[in-house]
Parts: sequence; structure tokens; C-alpha cells
Amino acid sequence: MEKLESYIFSIVCSTFFLVSCFLFSKITREQRDPYMDEIFHIPQAQKYCEGRFGEWDSMITTLPGLYLVSVGIIKPTVWLAGWTGKAVCSPGMLRFINLLFSCGNLYLVYLILCKLHQKDKSVTASKRILSALALSTFPVLYFFTFLYYTESGSTFFSLFAYLMCLYESHKISALLGFCAVMFRQTNIIWVIFCAGHVVAQKMTETWKTTVTKKKENKIASSTDISITAIRNFLKFFMEYTLSTKNLIILLSIAWPYLLLVMSFIVFIIINRGIVVGDKSNHEACLHFPQLFYFFSFTLLFSFFHSFSFRKVLNFLSSLRKKPIFYLSVLALSLFLVWKFTYIHKYLVADSRHYTFYVWKKIFQKHEVVRYALVPGYVFAAWSFADSLKSKPLLWNLMFFLCLVIATVPQKLLEFRYFILPYLIYRLNASVPSVFRLLLELCLYTFVNALTFYIFLKKTFVWPNSEEVQRIMW
Repeated sequence: MEKLESYIFSIVCSTFFLVSCFLFSKITREQRDPYMDEIFHIPQAQKYCEGRFGEWDSMITTLPGLYLVSVGIIKPTVWLAGWTGKAVCSPGMLRFINLLFSCGNLYLVYLILCKLHQKDKSVTASKRILSALALSTFPVLYFFTFLYYTESGSTFFSLFAYLMCLYESHKISALLGFCAVMFRQTNIIWVIFCAGHVVAQKMTETWKTTVTKKKENKIASSTDISITAIRNFLKFFMEYTLSTKNLIILLSIAWPYLLLVMSFIVFIIINRGIVVGDKSNHEACLHFPQLFYFFSFTLLFSFFHSFSFRKVLNFLSSLRKKPIFYLSVLALSLFLVWKFTYIHKYLVADSRHYTFYVWKKIFQKHEVVRYALVPGYVFAAWSFADSLKSKPLLWNLMFFLCLVIATVPQKLLEFRYFILPYLIYRLNASVPSVFRLLLELCLYTFVNALTFYIFLKKTFVWPNSEEVQRIMW
């Protein structure tokens, strides 16, 4: 059975690569010149190809991981092939690096699914393969396979670090986390997530042992999120962390991650911020509605996984049981929308992104719209939490903390920022039925096809400019 699964997955990988190559050829022919952020990334990579490592474009805000990896792959390849000329580091050649990363992401997602759900007998080979294929064609991530952006490589190294963490190869995981940070500085959050996973795993094991010994505390299981469970767990947490022996055990395991985090803090102090280059347009703020946008985004793209008639009934039942709690959440959400909604100038000025049209067609229709959507946000947040209820309490708290750090400080509403938290959510949520996975794959395929069609065919030209503009994520 395992051999058959390997054979089928190999066919899926080959088909994925061939289809991606076809799309890559089509997009590269239509858009030969650098587009959008590529006007910064491609010239910088070409400088590195020419050995000019001392030159840097001050408009670039990320570290040079993408360019270093590109040169490290392209240079040996062209030397072995005997290629010369401008084609060596052309836009097409550089973009092809992301196609390789995309295939790597498919394999990594599959391996992570196998590891996370290895004890769940209901997760069959067909579910693993379909889940991996669906998540690898996740529209926001898959689109950037065909442009020279950091998303594919950033996702590859972050997922690779997570996989090694799951296999308890923490030194390798931290090294891969460093590579991920070299692509995007915000990936330090997912290094912290890996460290948190280690801590959560060790503490949960001890917590389960404690609960087993104290039979009177049966109500407080590691997956219970009731008020009583949280109170009991916080008491346990304080006792655990005040133990020198326990802290030494945790440090002996998580030190590679802590070393990387401490090094990153030094970088922030020296650099005077997390952003390199143009800091003026990437200022941090407390943009709490970003969480609501993410929950809504997640509900939409995991619709066939996280939405059902039974879930709606469960939500309504929860509302009846805890009306004061939900009224408090609703009031807090309304307050956060009122006081902490920020509108970045790029969001309302650049008509080449989907977020421009989402904001214009929905949020700018009327001032009351942003408040009217709050009940929907509450349901989306509940659905998100409900999908992860099988995970231990400490894991959920740790993941939510990383999610807050990853989204809230971002002033600009940008769907690319949601890629990694969405993938980690879907990887850890229970795997749905084959039918629902097929529906999800069809949804992603439709959105991808529509996105490519709009990008290639629905071009336009701005006033006082002859350059062709395209709409994208």
C-alpha cells in the first residue's frame, strides 16, 4: 500500500510540475519584463549574478536570501551547461527558481501531513495526497510561483523548518529557520512557533501525566478550553516554569531557536527596525482588524473544510449557552474595528491588487459596513478555533500568539501575509473527507484559473503611462 501511495504521489508531483511549466511558459511570454516588485528584485539578483555583492537597492525591504539562493542554483547550473550571455540571469531564469520551490512545497506539505496525522487511521493515502495537492495550489501562494517574489522560497524554508521540528531535529530546524528569515524577516515568528511547539509538547506531556494522577481534575483535559481548564492550566504553568529542572530541560531542547531569536533581536537593534531599506512605507501599528480579515480569509478558502450545517448548529448552541461571553466578544470586536482600523495609502491607491477592489467594493460602500461585518468575524473566529479543538490547549494559545504577532502589526491589508498562518492552520486541522477535499481542490483550481485569466487578459494602462498594468493578488 505504501509503495502504491508513493507511486501515485510521484505521478501527482510530475503532473504538478508539467502543468506549472506550461503556465510558467505562458506567463513569461506574456510578461517578459519585470513587473511590480520584480523591478526591485530582478535587478538586485542580476547584480549578484555579476558578482556585485556590495550594491544594494534601498527600496528593497527584505534580506537577500532569495538572491543568494538564486545565484547559488543558477551559477553552477550554467557553468555545467556552458551557457553564457544575458539569458543566464534573465527574468525567466530567475522566476524558474520559484517553480522549483513550488514543487518542493508540494513535497513538504505531503511529508508534514504524514507526520502530523500518522496516528489518525481515518487519514488515508488519498486524503494525504489530495490535501497536499490542494494546499500546494492554494491560490495566493501558487500565483507567486510564476513571478520573482519571495513567497515561494519563504514558504519552502518555513515549512522545511517546521517539518524538521516535528522530527525533533531542532538544530537543522533552526538553520532552516535562519534561511527562512533571510527571505522574509517576519518568518522569525514561525521560528518562535517551532520553539513554542517544542515547549508545548513537553509541557502538555507533563500536564497529561498530572491530570491522570489527579483523577478529580478529569474536567481539565489538555484539549479543554473552558474557563475551569484555563484556570487549572495557568496554575500548572506557573508551577512548571518556576521549576529550575523543567527550565533546564526546555532550554536543552529549544536552545537553537533561542539562539536564532536572540541574534535576530541584535539585528533589530543594529538595523533600528525589522525592515531593511525603505522603512517609511512599512511602519508597524496595532491593526487589530487584521485578525478579523485573516479569520474571514481562512473561512472563505477553507469553506468546504470549516463550514457545514452541523457547525452552524454548534455555533448557535454555543451562543445560547454563553450569551454574555459572545456579547462581550462582539462589543470588544466593535471597539477594535472603531479605534484600530488603519487604511494604508497603497491599499486605496494601487488598483493592481485584489485588496484594492475588496476595500472599494465592500468597505468603502458605507461607513457602517465595517461594523456590520463584525458578527461574521465572530463566527469565522469561532470556526477557526473549532477546527483546531483537537490540538492541546497550550498549542492553541501559542499558535494564536504567533498569529497575532504575524498579522496585527501590519498596516497594509495584503493577502500574502496570510499564506503561512493559513497553511499551518490547515495542516494542523483535521483532514476532511475525500469529497470535501475534491471540492476544495476544484475551488482553488477555479480561483487560480480566474486569477491567471485576469492577469493575462484584463490588462489596462494608466493615464500618462504606456506601460501595461495587470491585476494580481
